[in-house]
Amino acid sequence: MRHEVISPQRAMIAERIVPAWKTPLVQLALAWAAIFTMFARDWATMAMLWWDSSTYNHILIVPAILAWLVWQRAGELAKVNPQPWWPGLVPLAGALFLWLLGDISGLATAAHLGVVLALQAVTLAILGPRICWGLAFPLCYALFLVPIGDELVPALQMITASITIALTEASGIPAHIEGVFIDTPAGLFEVAEACSGVKFLVAMIALGALVAHVCFQSWWRRAAFMMLAVSIPIIANGIRAWGTIYIAQSQGISFAAGFDHIFYGWIFFALVMGLLLLIGSKFFDRGVQAPFVDSTALAANPFFDRLQSNSAKGWPVLVVILSLILVVLAWSTRSQALEADLATDQTLPSQIAGWTLVEQSRAYPWQPRASGADCVLRGAYQDGEGRVVDVVYALYAAQSEGREAGAFGEGALPMDSEWRWLSASTSTDGVAGDRLQALGAHRRVAETWYRKGGWIGTSTMHLKLLTMRDRLLLRARPTAMLILSAEEYGDTDPAATIADFRSSTADLGNWMDRTGGVD
Repeated sequence: MRHEVISPQRAMIAERIVPAWKTPLVQLALAWAAIFTMFARDWATMAMLWWDSSTYNHILIVPAILAWLVWQRAGELAKVNPQPWWPGLVPLAGALFLWLLGDISGLATAAHLGVVLALQAVTLAILGPRICWGLAFPLCYALFLVPIGDELVPALQMITASITIALTEASGIPAHIEGVFIDTPAGLFEVAEACSGVKFLVAMIALGALVAHVCFQSWWRRAAFMMLAVSIPIIANGIRAWGTIYIAQSQGISFAAGFDHIFYGWIFFALVMGLLLLIGSKFFDRGVQAPFVDSTALAANPFFDRLQSNSAKGWPVLVVILSLILVVLAWSTRSQALEADLATDQTLPSQIAGWTLVEQSRAYPWQPRASGADCVLRGAYQDGEGRVVDVVYALYAAQSEGREAGAFGEGALPMDSEWRWLSASTSTDGVAGDRLQALGAHRRVAETWYRKGGWIGTSTMHLKLLTMRDRLLLRARPTAMLILSAEEYGDTDPAATIADFRSSTADLGNWMDRTGGVD
């Protein structure tokens, strides 16, 4: 007969778990293991972003913070019995559906949010609403596991540029701003993506939420502290950018850039963070020994008694959880296999009313990106007045990760090049575009159009919604991307040139279909 030797440490841990909690904890562990295993690709992608992207490095400590927050509540929650709750399967179905939408459309943020919400939902379904109310903040704080923030970069660039030019002019330095470029006597400065302050902002929001919960009891004080946690890093980043320009006027751009990297990159924001905590500490109103959960009040709350009338057995709930996961995974696998049939002889027409296909000749190289496209056509059209429009046509049999029209880094503004976004543009017929600039001297306007089915437009979000719909209905339709661009020189209006070219196609959507051989 074999005898298993149980270490004293293992026995002590097992004895500390209240009997009423042992089975629910096993069921919760199995449900979480299923979510981590079956959605391993999404968790791996998120973990890679946490490790590789400086914007999300702070998320590496969020799991430890979550464990600490739960541990602070463990003693009180152990006095309350968990009870599985079948209505918790409804938000789980919603979370899995959100993941499905993100997965089939290539919208990574939706997929990542879906798997995190799924963890929260299975906790609600297995432990019940009473326990989850006691765990409300840790469950909500788990949303910081989702790498979100890069979407704020364009807006933060413009805000930083506005603060910087205001402080520069106030300090007596003559300056001119155009988009995110600031021209001063010391040189041309760009409020680049790395200077937007998004890294510090998202980290400060996560820190602010933790401090607001742990150190304050008053909701008004919490709200005021969060306002500071959002506004202070934005203002501080504007001051940082102004400081770089100010120092460059006397010490030169090279010295200012080095000073910015060393002092502002590390010391300045550490001081700002310390200032935020110092200001907040004057108003802390939560006692060090104050419990985060009142188990007596939680157990006696009649509201949860009414909710728990919909209780269920834990093991059947776990079976339904696993079944829902398998259904959405099967749905995703089936939809991801969809590929539209494409013609084999796509080509740009040699003539468009008043425009002729010519050899491309640019003042500065510009190469839009269409990674993963099944067909890419490039050319240039010239009219009788000598105006030239560059054309890039890309056709995709399907939209998925790595082959997605309108994805970050795709399209008219190529990554890893000298081209930068300068400002928005509007054509004579009201179509929105982008003004791009390279090396401070070369400029062009670009419009990006998308075609799917009978729809044509410039909205990437609309395109994603149509892709979601097609994938959900298991319908295969191709996606086309068209980039029209004209250089800016002399008195020419590149946006008007592009508008005239579009009007010459009679119907741009039909022209795109004919070019790609799409029925």
